[in-house]
Amino acid sequence: MPNHLNTQKSPYLLQHAENPVNWYPWCDDAFAEAKKQEKPVFLSIGYSTCHWCHVMAHESFEDTEVADILNRFFISVKVDREERPDIDAVYMSACQAMTGSGGWPLTVLMTPGQKPFFAGTYFPKHSRYGTVGLCELLLQVKELWSSQRERLIRTGNEMTAWLQSPQKPSGAAPSPELVHQGASALFQSYDSRWGGFGQAPKFPAPHNLMFLLRYGKLEREPKALLMAEETLLHMARGGIYDHVGGGFSRYSTDEKWLIPHFEKMLYDNALLILSYLEAFQITGKSLYRSVAEETINYILRELTGEEGGFYCGQDADSEGVEGKYYALTRAEVLSVLGQKDGQDFCSFFRITEEGNFEGKNIPNLIGQEEWKNDHIKDLCEKLLRYRISRTSLHRDDKILTSWNSLMIMALAKAAFICREPSWLEAAEKAQQFLERNLTASQNRLYVRYRDGEAAYPGCLDDYAYYALALLELYQTTWEPAYLDKAIRIGRQMTALFSDSENGGFYLYGRDSEQLISRPKETYDGALPSGNSAAALVLSFLAALTGERDWLEERDRQMYFMADAASHYPSGYCFALTAMCRVLYPSSELICVSARDTVPEELNSLLRKHFFPNLTVLFLSPRTQEQLARLAPFTAHYSTPESGARYYLCRGNTCRECSENLLTALLETP
Repeated sequence: MPNHLNTQKSPYLLQHAENPVNWYPWCDDAFAEAKKQEKPVFLSIGYSTCHWCHVMAHESFEDTEVADILNRFFISVKVDREERPDIDAVYMSACQAMTGSGGWPLTVLMTPGQKPFFAGTYFPKHSRYGTVGLCELLLQVKELWSSQRERLIRTGNEMTAWLQSPQKPSGAAPSPELVHQGASALFQSYDSRWGGFGQAPKFPAPHNLMFLLRYGKLEREPKALLMAEETLLHMARGGIYDHVGGGFSRYSTDEKWLIPHFEKMLYDNALLILSYLEAFQITGKSLYRSVAEETINYILRELTGEEGGFYCGQDADSEGVEGKYYALTRAEVLSVLGQKDGQDFCSFFRITEEGNFEGKNIPNLIGQEEWKNDHIKDLCEKLLRYRISRTSLHRDDKILTSWNSLMIMALAKAAFICREPSWLEAAEKAQQFLERNLTASQNRLYVRYRDGEAAYPGCLDDYAYYALALLELYQTTWEPAYLDKAIRIGRQMTALFSDSENGGFYLYGRDSEQLISRPKETYDGALPSGNSAAALVLSFLAALTGERDWLEERDRQMYFMADAASHYPSGYCFALTAMCRVLYPSSELICVSARDTVPEELNSLLRKHFFPNLTVLFLSPRTQEQLARLAPFTAHYSTPESGARYYLCRGNTCRECSENLLTALLETP
């Protein structure tokens, strides 16, 4: 019998709509019912492609014994963390404070007033191997709620007070030393054998790699560049990369990137595309371009909707078995490709009779220098068609503003560097989708779109990532309309989320539902935090417009993030990337052209070289008036009668450099 989730749009919530558990979505009715019946609330947070969320669902939420306990003694609430990041952030903070760790599925027990008194992650149905079972936990809480309710309420009040307490500033300021400390910590945790950082499980953490690429260039530090490059190489050779269909899985369960946790997420792949493109710019090695290209092709093939928006990701499981879609036997390969081609494929990708994953094989190039040639690529195409016909993957077809913005960034950058107009077309189509379907009146963004419905007021990440996407589109197309939109989004971001008194940005807006606390997320975890992304946005807007308001906002945010990062700099690498733009010499290049088309020497220069601290404005007869409004200082640049003039501004000095543009730019690390 359906519960209260059957009218929801979230694929994750709909997966639980037929559970015997009487689930509510997060809504006033659920908490009103909890108050009326004087019951505690059981909150479960997860997402559609989460493997352990599926495990707990099958073990417990589809089970009548568990459902009976929940339905009799609790009000049960289900939340999709991807469409309600605000709720997830509040209660994940509570879980981390109570247990020292977190993750999904997130399990929280709280009062009808939404105050948490217990939190954890995955629980088996019954206790085993020293882990408390969900049934036992629920029955124990039921007894405590009956006999010691005031104690649980007091715990909830204390945790809520802790969540609401303001962060105490340490007095740290942005400094090269802070950047060096972040890089040094990465140096110490680096795995010199297999790349990456720390022990298994290993996560790609592309924003760490992008920081190292910039640090290596700005500091002329070959070790940083080598660490980033070798990590990208090992990941590309490992099984975490899908050699048959392109794209990266969420993380590797082993140290050498061979056995992935097979779910694929849009945001991971978008950030990795950016990382591989920057490595290609720095090294000129075609392998990095090839990986970026194959990953883009995967996104466009399997995670792109007809209207241009990008879906969230694909599940790790097929027919209830993790990795079934991806793993191959040698016999399968020979059957599909034939004896000769099959042997070529098996030899190239180390496919054996015994296998490397539960009796089957994950194709990989570990220990191999050679990359795929045209013949091997053709064989991969044939196996991809076979794999698709053999079984299917669940796809979470929500469209999120924040993750789409990252993919727009990646496509725009790739289109520019690789001269691929179809990728720019896809980026612009996705941006138009966001404008059309995820933007309300007064340009207020929404979090997610699915099945014709946009929902939930946009959070800080939506605004900061979208502004970065618009800025990347400007740097690709030189259309000032994108810069105009980025400025408007930046202004709305500061109006809705900024804390003018203590600095930083809140996760959700002043016009959104007010939860028991209003967090400011600063740590760069699986994704760069909204505050780190906001710092980068403000640094770009300050450089491109020259406006004092943006300079002041930028500096305020840099100090806030320096304070947050001071205790653990390597956990704030995207913030450090933003700080590099103000701590190291930066350059602003203004190209003033007599024609509306961008000079090819400028585009060629920007494609071939990686300039981490460079911003560029292009002025032409068509764009000069609009740019003078957006960046008033440009009104003083006159259009030449023919050709183009270049003005390079470094520090407090601007000079014309039409003849030695490349040399002048390369002088600035």
